[in-house]
Amino acid sequence: MNTVLSRANSLFAFSLSVMAALTFGCFITTAFKDRSIPVDIHVSKVMIKNVDDFTGPRERSDLGFVTFDISANLQPIFDWNVKELFLYLTAEYSTKSNALNQVVLWDKIVLRGDNTKLNLKDVKSKYYFFDDGNGLRANKNITLTLSWNVVPNAGILPLVMGSGHKSMAFPETYETSKSY
Repeated sequence: MNTVLSRANSLFAFSLSVMAALTFGCFITTAFKDRSIPVDIHVSKVMIKNVDDFTGPRERSDLGFVTFDISANLQPIFDWNVKELFLYLTAEYSTKSNALNQVVLWDKIVLRGDNTKLNLKDVKSKYYFFDDGNGLRANKNITLTLSWNVVPNAGILPLVMGSGHKSMAFPETYETSKSY
């Protein structure tokens, strides 16, 4: 005869199996959804300074300042399985010493229920745009891209890039004023 503990263990194991099957079913309903949307990025101000780099050898490095506008409607990304979005703006460029440089300039977390229309004007970069040398001055091919991680209730964390990119160039001379 089965004891109370044996019956409770069987009920618990069956309930856990049913919950796992339901969670997998929830995941599979949104696993193949395209989460890419159009993004509009506009750069309004670009400035570069040559500053002391205290992280390595006592050399001077380029520090870039970017002011930008971003507009996007994030509503199509959100469905019942999306808990939040982690948005981040990256700058990609190449220099003589590195074939690919990627720098995160700005980020934001958008929770479910927040305003999903992203319309930001004259935003300054949240993080320093340092180059490990002098590769920013007169660099004509710097690409800004808005990407996001979808944080679901159940399932994998997809990394999605927006469909809009913005290429920009840094000036050939360094800024000497203290303002940004």
